Formats: sequence, structure tokens, C-alpha cells
Amino acid sequence: MLDRAVPPVDRQLPTDEARELISLVREIAQREIVPHTAEEEDAGRFPRALFRLLSQSGLLGLPYGAEYGGGDQPYEVYLQVLEELAAARLTVGLGVSVHSLSCYALATYGTKQQQVEHLPAMLGGGLLGAYCLSEPSSGSDAASLRTKAVREGGGHWVLNGTKAWITHGGIADFYTVMARTGAEGPRGITAFLVPGDVPGLSAAAPEKKMGMKGSPTAQVHFDGVRIPDERRIGEEGQGFAIALSALDSGRLGIAACAIGLAQAALDEAVAYATGRQQFGRPISDFQGLRFLLADMATQIEAGRALYLAAARLRDAGLPFSKQAAMAKLHCTDTAMKVTTDAVQVLGGYGYTADFPVERYMREAKVLQIVEGTNQIQRMVIARHLAGPDSR
Repeated sequence: MLDRAVPPVDRQLPTDEARELISLVREIAQREIVPHTAEEEDAGRFPRALFRLLSQSGLLGLPYGAEYGGGDQPYEVYLQVLEELAAARLTVGLGVSVHSLSCYALATYGTKQQQVEHLPAMLGGGLLGAYCLSEPSSGSDAASLRTKAVREGGGHWVLNGTKAWITHGGIADFYTVMARTGAEGPRGITAFLVPGDVPGLSAAAPEKKMGMKGSPTAQVHFDGVRIPDERRIGEEGQGFAIALSALDSGRLGIAACAIGLAQAALDEAVAYATGRQQFGRPISDFQGLRFLLADMATQIEAGRALYLAAARLRDAGLPFSKQAAMAKLHCTDTAMKVTTDAVQVLGGYGYTADFPVERYMREAKVLQIVEGTNQIQRMVIARHLAGPDSR
């Protein structure tokens, strides 16, 4: 099994600070993540202590403002950190991406008072977040969500309903929750910041998944959860717009994680192909295999360039929704293809748990589903091409 002692990916980093950051991430990955990945994923253990270390190291608030404890890093740099973490263990890279997504609503739409009160703990205080949009009956059709928040006397809201497929469900310290406060449709949804220990909030047993067994995914139940109006984020009815804005950025996080996973699979395949002897020479000498590896590397480089181009648009304050959908679509499809091909390169060994490529292939599949299936990404891209009135 590869110990990740491969030449590091050449990074397009804009500053010395960014280069030092990537060096720190690689050091943490090699020391704290890689040695435990296989065992913890097999056992289905979530590395909660590691996320506290990442928080202490400033890695859970990278794209947010330093005034609230964030790292003030551009998305171009933050996404490359995610790629490094995902290459070491997807549970970690995806977990950091989900946490950042969970902080987005408050950091972008919250009041100054809310940001001062909550963001420092969320970004650097060892807390872990979860993002609650999907429900058992509303996945891709998120605007039809049924979880309700009803205003009651005393300036409070009461939440009732169930969210589904929630990463960190049951272990998160806070939840960014979209709930219906008005009429049916997208304009009747409002965002709330809900503490993880509030009475009435509970989680079902984690789902039994094909991959990413170390990352808990669970339904989260709200049974008469009472929260003050001070924890409402944005205006009433603005929640769906907040959710879509957050997902644009979140999709770039998924794209970066997908490329990290694909890079790990390629590294493993190259190491095996150059060391495995058949017919008296390394199997990497055979043209069929060399072409396969070349195609894998090319798709990874193309995906990396695509997500970085979208990130630079975001950093410049320019529209990037179409490019985010393209990056999510291409990079996750690439991860699925590259990990499948990596199994093929290793042959029978690739189908065993003695090598990580079988796990990579199982993990890659979920990336084509989360934060908008790839069919939804195609719809988003097509709408940008055909105009806003297209269906």
C-alpha cells in the first residue's frame, strides 16, 4: 500500500503564506491522517479529535475573515487545501468542506452582532457544523421541503420536521437549517442557526453506506425545537436564496475533494504499475496501461484547472455558478472514472482491501450525488446556456 510518499502535486499558489499553508496541511496529513485512514474507515470511526486539531491549526475557517477567527484565504487556496486533505482521507476533506458550507450562511448573510457572537467559535473554537437542506421527500427538489418553523410569542420559533442525508448528523455542534416559515415554494423558506444540544433535536442511527463509513450521515429530527429569533439568518423567506448561494461555493469544495481522491488513486496506480513485474518487465512498460495512466492524469489536471478557474472567478467577485456546476460535474465524474481505472490497473489486487483503490472507488460514487446530483448540475449548466426562462 502506498504511504503517499509520492512527489507532491505542483500547486498554483499566489503567495508565500499559501505555500506555507499547503506545507502545513501536508505535514498534518502525513502525521495525523494517513497512518490511521484504512483502520478508521474499516471500523467506521469518525476522527473527531482530528477535527479539533484542524480547528486549532486554523484549517476550519480558511475562506472566512480574520476578524472572526478565519484564515482570510482566497478560495483558490482553500480548495487546494481541501484537495490535499481529501487525498489523505475523503472523510476529512469532505468534512472540512461541509463545515465551511455550514458557516457560509451566517458569515455571508448574518448581522454584525450574530457574526461577532457566533463565528469565532464556529471558525476556530473546535466546533463542527452540519448543513440541513435535504429531506426524506425532497432531495433534488429542495424547494418543496416540509420542515416548519412557526413563530410563537416571546420572539421565538418552534421547528418541527426531519432532515435527511446530513453529514455530521448527530455529532455536529451546530446546524444551519432551512425551514418553511411561509407559503409553499422557494419564497417561503428561512434559514436558522440551531445549536446541536438544543432540546428536541435528535439524530437517527447513521446510514449504512457503500463508502465513507467513517463519515456519519444521518437523519436529524426537530421535535418542538425552540430557538430565539436572534438565530434566524437573513430575512424571512430568504432561506432558499441563501441555500443556493451556499451550494455554489460548496460544489467547488466537492470538486476539489473529488480531484484529491482521484489523485490518490492515480498515485497508487502509478506506484503499483512501476513496481509490478509481468513477462519480465514492469507492467507500466505496456502501451495499453501507459495510455490508461496518461488518460487518468489528463482528466485530473483538467478537473483541477476547472475548479481553480471557477475559484478565481469567485475570488474576483464575478458570477461563477455555471462554472461551479461544471467543476462539480466534471471533477466528480473524473473521480469515478479514475478510481475505477485504478482498480483495473491493480487487477485482482485492486479488488481486495489490501490496497486502498477499492475504497477509493466506493467513495467516489457519493461525490456524484451530494450537493446536487450530476444530473442537476447539467440542468444548471443548460439553464445558463439557454437563459433564465428555460426549463
